[in-house]
Amino acid sequence: MRLLTSELTDIDIGLIQKVLTELPEKAMNLGLRILLAVIFFLIGVQLIKFVRHILQKSLKRAGADRGVTQFLDSLVKAGLYILLIFCLASGFGVDATGVVAVLGSAGVAIGLAIQGSLSNFAGGVLILLLKPFKVGDYIKEDTKGNEGSVEEIQLFYTKLKTADNRTIILPNGTLANGSMTNVTAAETRRMDIRVGIAYEADIRLVRKVLLRVLEEDADVIKDKEMLVYVDALESSSVSIGIRCWFAMDKFWEGKWRVTETVKYALDEAHIRIPYPQLDVHL
Repeated sequence: MRLLTSELTDIDIGLIQKVLTELPEKAMNLGLRILLAVIFFLIGVQLIKFVRHILQKSLKRAGADRGVTQFLDSLVKAGLYILLIFCLASGFGVDATGVVAVLGSAGVAIGLAIQGSLSNFAGGVLILLLKPFKVGDYIKEDTKGNEGSVEEIQLFYTKLKTADNRTIILPNGTLANGSMTNVTAAETRRMDIRVGIAYEADIRLVRKVLLRVLEEDADVIKDKEMLVYVDALESSSVSIGIRCWFAMDKFWEGKWRVTETVKYALDEAHIRIPYPQLDVHL
């Protein structure tokens, strides 16, 4: 029994000595492989940037839409990083074929887990194919009421920039499957404003004054309809509608300017803009 215990002890000591003897060499090999992996990763990142730069220049030279360029850039970036990770994993002895087989066998579970992302990816493809909007358009998403100028169309999401400089991130699936309004799809946009005048005011004079405001505004498109009309008979005023057209990029400034000029013109013509009032007769 003592001989057996002594033999086992000698074997344990021999294993420990062997491990301690081989440990520095194995640690050196592992450290070297990690260092090479880091270097390879940094080189791979630079190569990916170079490929993306070439792709962007080629698409720009070909006159591709900016949204298409952004989407393809995101797709190529994701694919190249996945390829780089597989290459690094194979360098550490991970069998890439085995990983792919495991992923394939777990495809149903993975598909259920990332079905939202797949829906967003498919939505991005539909947006690029059908082109309901492009980068630079001002859109209103009807589901949540988000709106803004389209800045980027990425692999899974679209970025909007609001008028007050906030960034809104919208899933491509939502934009592709929901209703939305593209405000800037056309080159021109109609302006409609309302102003109330007193019942005793001369409507013919009001129409003449307001049409002159539209005719004298430099940005109003003169070969499109310019209308001044009675819109409604309200309880305390006559509602006058004013309609004209502006180029899309001049719409808001033109609307604000015309609204202000209408007030000045009515004041100069001594046409009163009434406020809600109630007459009580005793």
